[in-house]
Amino acid sequence: MRFIEVDDEVYALLVKEARPLEDTANSVLRRKYGLDSETSDPADTNHRKSTLAPLVDAGQLSKGQRLIWRRRNLGEEHVAFVTEEGKMRLQDGSVHDSPSGACRASAGISVNGWSAWCTDDGTALHVLKARI
Repeated sequence: MRFIEVDDEVYALLVKEARPLEDTANSVLRRKYGLDSETSDPADTNHRKSTLAPLVDAGQLSKGQRLIWRRRNLGEEHVAFVTEEGKMRLQDGSVHDSPSGACRASAGISVNGWSAWCTDDGTALHVLKARI
């Protein structure tokens, strides 16, 4: 991941466009430039890399498989399921393209979802991703 510096005026516009407790500056820009799921082509390989689809295709995950994010210090456990499209469906029924997006929706914070979410046996998604 790279970082850019923006002035106060640009930052204020990003904040104005942000969905409360859901967006980061990056997700606002992705939406603005058509890089999120609402506007991007699901066959696009860059988009597919952010989903779980490559892990499903490679047999590392299966459709309907349960994923868990345990926040031990807070005593919280979040659960998601892999959809047929390689996305994540949370218990509230919302569907998210990326593991990090599912973290934002679950807890309202930005977290590397590839490290946070694990299979029932405790294998992190980033480990599975490294295998393909």
